[in-house]
Amino acid sequence: MRRKDKSIPRVLSIAGTDPTGGAGIQADLKSIGANGGYGMAVVTALVAQNTGGVRSSHTPPVSFLREQLDAVSDDVVIDAVKIGMLGQRAVIETVAEWLQPNRPPVVVLDPVMVATSGDRLLATDAEEALCELVNHVDLVTPNLAELGVLLQEPPAADWDEALEQARRLSTRHGTAVLVKGGHLASGGCPDAVVDMSLPADQQVHELNGQRIATRNTHGTGCSLSSALAAVRPQTESWIEALSLVKDWLGTALEQSQVLDVGNGRGPVHHFHRYKTEAPDTFSRRLWEDTAGVRGRIFALEFIGQLERGTLGRQQFDYYLSQDAVYLQGYARVLHTISSLAPTEADSVFWADAAANCINVEAELHREWLGTDATAASAGPVTEGYLQFLESAADTDDYAVAVAAVVPCFWLYAHVGETLHGRYLQQPEAAAHPYRAWLDTYADPAFRAATDRAVRIMDFAAAAAGPGNHGQVREAFTTAAAWELEFFDAPMPLHLRQGANLAYS
Repeated sequence: MRRKDKSIPRVLSIAGTDPTGGAGIQADLKSIGANGGYGMAVVTALVAQNTGGVRSSHTPPVSFLREQLDAVSDDVVIDAVKIGMLGQRAVIETVAEWLQPNRPPVVVLDPVMVATSGDRLLATDAEEALCELVNHVDLVTPNLAELGVLLQEPPAADWDEALEQARRLSTRHGTAVLVKGGHLASGGCPDAVVDMSLPADQQVHELNGQRIATRNTHGTGCSLSSALAAVRPQTESWIEALSLVKDWLGTALEQSQVLDVGNGRGPVHHFHRYKTEAPDTFSRRLWEDTAGVRGRIFALEFIGQLERGTLGRQQFDYYLSQDAVYLQGYARVLHTISSLAPTEADSVFWADAAANCINVEAELHREWLGTDATAASAGPVTEGYLQFLESAADTDDYAVAVAAVVPCFWLYAHVGETLHGRYLQQPEAAAHPYRAWLDTYADPAFRAATDRAVRIMDFAAAAAGPGNHGQVREAFTTAAAWELEFFDAPMPLHLRQGANLAYS
């Protein structure tokens, strides 16, 4: 999806508070920031709540609410407004009166009327005022119960009925309606933007999605609506905005387990994209588990001769031919993992990594070995290693499959950087016969890809839960052992006979 421009939209949230930070304006500000906006907030109600539920709330005088609104609009150009909890008729009317002369290009209303439990949150007269406010917004984002209340009908029993209700609501109020299927009993999690003011073939846009197995859903509605308010000024349509936000929120739900907030329904992980350091306890433990393997790799005569540049050409050619064969199979495994990925971002990363195996790394093999770089047959170690990777990917367990392929990234980066630091910084480095190979694996871009793969492994392991960590650890350590075998794989006898094993 494209971003319409590079400016940072200034987005105002008008909502209640959540002192634990998972919902209300606290969640709104996180969502706005995570999706490229500059967040501002006007408080409508002070709510004493946590992940277990609401305890009490206090509504400041509406005169103070108006002072807050005017303070913002008198000074700042507002690109979008998200309206959340309003609570009382006087509050709704105050916001509506302020909105008339100060209306920004984008207004999103999250009509906080009915709790997930089914409890009504507004008095009847306040509901009537909120229905009137719908006439003055660009997008309304009700849950299924709220969609029914806005139409004075029972909640929709299924997706088709929900879409039909959204059509009637959009027609009645002249606004776009976001239909959310998260509370449906079906296995999927569809969403749709319904806008009956558009041409007939554009009135309903549906986006399917996976249901995320987590109880950390506190503030999901707040986060979704405020993210849409931030993204819409940067895109061409509500459906484009929804596609971007749906991907972001899905990952925020998946990775919510890395947070440890509260004893009830926890918050989503709003800033999963912007952590400079992943929650890397798991990967660091795996790295420590394979310290012995790394030590044995660097003790190999093959690695020592490669570092010194004394490795026999025929021996290096055999290793490189096996690596070329391996990369073909490794790319296929990465494509499989791309199809297993729970998010679009992960899927694109693994697909790009697969393409890189063929288009970038394999080019080095072709330059060295010629056009028949992959003509060699797989040796026993190469064949065994690829069979292991394919079996890991065939489990359909994303965390296990990722853990199986990460050692190829991580150990090669480690070996390349180590050898580069030991030898290639010396004055005679330019004459090193295998410098091109070492440069490839010491390249900063390869290091960045490696770091990303490790972070994905951490998040996948966290999402899978501790019960799956044994299988993930076994996949990683087994792959690391195969890496050692691959470096130490002997040339077949018919190639070793007569070969000059010292470079000349």
